[in-house]
This record gives sequence, C-alpha cells and structure tokens, in this order.
Amino acid sequence: MRRHLLTTTAAMLLAITGSAFAGMDEAKQFLDKEVGDLSSLDRGAQEAEMQWFVDAAKPFAGMEIKVVSETITTHEYESKVLAPAFTAITGIKITHDLIGEGDVVEKLQTQMQSGENVYDAYINDSDLIGTHWRYQQARNLTDWMENEGKDVTNPNLDVDDFIGKSFTTAPDGKLYQLPDQQFANLYWFRYDWFSDPKIQEEFKAKYGYDLGVPVNWSAYEDIAEFFNGREIDGKKVYGHMDYGKKDPSLGWRFTDAWLSMAGNGDKGIPNGRPVDEWGIKVDENSRPVGSCVARGGDTNGPAAVYSIDKYLTWLKNYAPPEAQGMTFSEAGPVPAQGAIAQQMFWYTAFTADMVKDGLPVVNADGTPKWRMAPSPHGVYWKDGMKLGYQDAGSWTLLKSTPEDRAKAAWLYAQFVTSKTVDVKKSHVGLTFIRQSTLDHPSFTERAPKLGGLIEFYRSPARVQWTPTGTNVPDYPKLAQLWWQAIGDASSGAKSAQEAMDSLCAEQEKVLQRLERAGIQGDIGPKLAEEHDLEYWNAEAVKAGNLAPQLKIENEKEKPITVNYDELVKSWQTN
Repeated sequence: MRRHLLTTTAAMLLAITGSAFAGMDEAKQFLDKEVGDLSSLDRGAQEAEMQWFVDAAKPFAGMEIKVVSETITTHEYESKVLAPAFTAITGIKITHDLIGEGDVVEKLQTQMQSGENVYDAYINDSDLIGTHWRYQQARNLTDWMENEGKDVTNPNLDVDDFIGKSFTTAPDGKLYQLPDQQFANLYWFRYDWFSDPKIQEEFKAKYGYDLGVPVNWSAYEDIAEFFNGREIDGKKVYGHMDYGKKDPSLGWRFTDAWLSMAGNGDKGIPNGRPVDEWGIKVDENSRPVGSCVARGGDTNGPAAVYSIDKYLTWLKNYAPPEAQGMTFSEAGPVPAQGAIAQQMFWYTAFTADMVKDGLPVVNADGTPKWRMAPSPHGVYWKDGMKLGYQDAGSWTLLKSTPEDRAKAAWLYAQFVTSKTVDVKKSHVGLTFIRQSTLDHPSFTERAPKLGGLIEFYRSPARVQWTPTGTNVPDYPKLAQLWWQAIGDASSGAKSAQEAMDSLCAEQEKVLQRLERAGIQGDIGPKLAEEHDLEYWNAEAVKAGNLAPQLKIENEKEKPITVNYDELVKSWQTN
C-alpha cells in the first residue's frame, strides 16, 4: 500500500513539474499528500519552512542540478518522491541519481582529481571526513553557512538536532558534511528462542549461566555453539551468520569498526585517540604516524589479529556452509529466512525488510520474533571505547562546483533533511538523523514492530556506534586494501597475523606516498620510527593510552549475558 501511495505522489508531483508554476500552492499540495502530521513541525511551521524554500530558491529557478547517492531505501524515496516535490515547489529541476556505494566514491574521486564538476552535490559516507578535511576540496559548511551560503541556509536547519553532527566535524571544529541518513551495525537475535523456558533451561544446564544478550564475545561463542545444528520448529538452525567471499563488500565488513568491537585502538568517542579503530595512529597535530605496531599503530596488533581469528572461527564453525562464499548483499536476507539464532554484525538498514508480513521471523500480529541489541565486545575492549559502526551518508559540496550550482544543491540537501519532511522520510527508510524525529510520538507507536530499533536510538548506548574518523587521511585509497588482505585470510591463503601484517604494510605505503607528495600539508602523514610492540605499549601506558595492547594469554574470558527486557528498562531510566 505504501509503495502505491509513494508512486502515486511521485507521479502527481512530476506532472506538476511540467508546468511553469512553483510556489506555495505546490508546497501545500505536497504537505497534504505526503507529509500530513508525520512531521516534527505543526502545519503552520511546515508552511513557514516551505515558504522559506520558495523564496530562497527564486534566483535559481529553472536551473538543472544533479546530485548522487548510493541506492538504499531512504535515497530511493528522496529520488522518486522528494526530488520531484522540491522541483515542483522551487522550480529548480533536480536529478537525484542512485548508483552503487563504490561508484559514488569513484565519481567523487574523479571530481576531486580532475576539478571537473561531475555532480553538484554528493551524499557520501562520513567515513571520508578525514579525506575532506585534509585535502580541503570540500566546502567547509560551518563557514559556508555563515558567509557565501548564508542566503541559502535555512534558519530552521538546526544543526544541533542532527545526532551525527560529531561524525562530520573535523579536528578544526568545522562541519564538512551534513548527515542525510544513518544506520548502525548491531547484535541481532531470535528473541522467541531466547525466551523459550525449555531452551533457557537447557542452556543454563550446559553452560552454568543464563541465556541472554551476550555482553562479550565469550558468551556469543557459547550461544553460537549451543544453537548450531539444533532442530527448532522442524528446521536445522545455525548459531551465527556472516559472509566471507573475497569481494569489495568484505572490506566494509572490517573497516566498519569490527576491530574496535574486539578492543583494537584507544579509548575515545567518536573514535579512539591517538590510535583509531583502523589501527592508524596520529600525533598531537592529527598527523598519521603509522598503521603497523612497529610505528605505534595497531592494525596488526594482538587485538586486531584476535578479531580476525574469531571472525574466521565463527564463520567456519557456526554459520551455514554457503556463507563462506557469500557477499554482503547475498548474506543480508538470510536471517529473515528463519534458520539463524543470532548475528553479531547486523546492519539496521535491513530492518524494513525484516519486518514484512509473512516472513518466518514475523508473528501473525506483525511484531518481530527477533530483537536487536548492543553488540558484544571482545576481550581487549575497555570502557570508553567505541563499540561498533554507524553509517552516516552525508551531504558534501565540493569546491570545484560553481557557487550558484552549489547553492541550488544545498537548498535540496536541506529540503530532504528538513524538519518538515524528516519524520516521514524516516518512517520510509528507518535511517534516523534528527533527535526531533526520534522523539516523535509516531515512533513510540511503531516501536513494538521494529525489534528494538527505536529503543536503541533513544538510548544512551548509541553514542558508542560511530563511523570511520579523521585518522584516515585518504579513505578511498586505504579502504580498498582491506578486502584484499582479509580475503586472503578468509580463503585460507594467509593466517590472520599474516593478513594483518600485509594490510598494515600496504596502508603505510599509502601514508608514505602522501607524506612524500606533501599534498595534505601540515596535517598529512609523517611516519614515526620503528620499534617493537613492547616499546610502543610502554609508551602508550606512560601516556595514559592503551594501543597497541600486549597479547592476552587467555582470550576466552568469563562469559557474561544480560536479559534483553531488563536492558531496555535500564535505558529508559537513564
């Protein structure tokens, strides 16, 4: 039904676009048909915000603007519904292209390297914040909004309402990107099975503690072992789900903060300092000084190697055999088929597809048989560290885009993230960016059918899930190294230690090239001298830091679980 309504609305607005009219009549039609009361603003405030867009867009009416994003549900809604609406209301013709995530980065790189204006604005992951800050080819939005872009900056934008603002702020305190959508990777489990008294009794008899949400990897491993191969509801089930094909998507599986979950890097929110979750160390001036343990980094340290070893062990022992040959997109739908007990590394972007009527993991009343919860952490993890990854696709304006085109694109970027439309957009895509949206009563009403998504995003726990930070000086060049190195470990061609040794060495080659080129100036890499693990660990301890940590002899710590319902209650009292 919803898809039909969206298509109808889009068609109507496209028809309007063909006319010579743009203004408040079109805005009111859009508010009536598409927004209604699904907004954090009342109708009067919605109309006031739309009037601002109408007035601010007048100098740019008739312009044709091109923007691009990856293809996910949220961006499909923007492209098919919000872009035609914006065109109808403002007279600025927007083409919102949807392409693969890797293709977005490639187009961005092309524009940065050539200076040619490929797109007028990009929605690219905030993982590139270190790249944008160091290369200085993206407009600094803080200064832009106060100066050249002041006349096209919505006075009701309310940057402080964006829950991912810290992800897109560089060490200079300036905002370089504006979040458009966010989703986290969390722990996913079959709540119905975990709540079954018979299963609970069997688990406690075998392991001596209560079955519940695992707090650490030790408990996760026990739960995976317990469920793996059991028959439930006439079906053989598996204790774990993941993927292992040597493919670019395997890189995201690890750059998306897997090492931090194990305890790699230092304490710090949103990212470890001076060593981040990629294992890259920076000095006091935010200059990358190394990735390998030999230079004080942690990419090949004991915590990182432990994280890869656990990944490989669980994939081999507790996941469906075919998972080892799957990519990210192939593995994503598997838990919805009803034979997976838990998944450590599950993206909340799959929520909408996991709550569809008729699925084996959805009850007859539409409530899910599963829940999501905070991810468990590894034996090297300490309080104060980040605990997982949050994707934050964010608007970026490159300096190579002519000013008038950048202004028109900036109007569209603010429209699709505005308080007027964000609640409705979030109901479609479930990728939250605003606190005002999270607080909306419609999400309190919908929460029971979303498996813990709303409870997590309203909880104090969410701050520990963050994107890649500013220690990474060139995300496109460095990110592509990960899938190749870890693919070698996944295929058995290299041990976990060998794979991470190779990865950190390749990362340092990139850092060395950037240092020699001097292209990033006094915030670019400056590699440190080489010493052994013991030396750098002692230096870290002396400075009050952690990374690189020494190897822990017994990496199977005491398992800890927590009751899911009690966990949710504790969030509500905080």
